[in-house]
Amino acid sequence: MTREGGCLCGAVRFKAEGEPLNVRVCHCRICQKAMGSPFFARAQFDPRALTIEGEIASYATSAAIERVFCKVCGTRLFSRRTNGTATGVALATFDDRNAFAPTEHIWVSEKLHWLCIDDGLPQYQETLPPPAGGKT
Repeated sequence: MTREGGCLCGAVRFKAEGEPLNVRVCHCRICQKAMGSPFFARAQFDPRALTIEGEIASYATSAAIERVFCKVCGTRLFSRRTNGTATGVALATFDDRNAFAPTEHIWVSEKLHWLCIDDGLPQYQETLPPPAGGKT
């Protein structure tokens, strides 16, 4: 299956082939600042599954992640792992903004205090589920 999307002004368009590796809502402070929002809802894809047209720019928010946005309107589109293993696509930038639904919340230890998560999805204090045995 191919799903398409793009930025606010239309200068950047993308296609995502196949199914995402995962669909998560990240509540970490870096995502909050990078997105200008309480969280970053994204579908993560293998970079080879994405085709991007238009002028983009990026900004490294850590040694592991860079944020990608439209050079014209500034729409925040992607987060890319600098090692080339995955690209997160902002869910709201897909033409069908309901194409994917999150399956879990990560970094809830950093979520905004006024945000109530009551969707029944698993919540993890950091990025990964705790290992077997329950120790984090």
